[in-house]
Amino acid sequence: MDYKKTLINLAISLLLSPIVVYIVLFMAKAAGSTYEMTHGETFIIWLLMALVIGQSMVRKS
Repeated sequence: MDYKKTLINLAISLLLSPIVVYIVLFMAKAAGSTYEMTHGETFIIWLLMALVIGQSMVRKS
């Protein structure tokens, strides 16, 4: 197991996660919806999105 590659992928997915979440929220706001989230909900969505991004970056051989 390559720890360096794993940590880099984790860092990338954690950095991309809030960007994707805010893009989705901005698109919903542009369509006329309003969403308010607590800090706990935002944290859970951030982690779940990071997992999804991390799984999509896995190279299938």
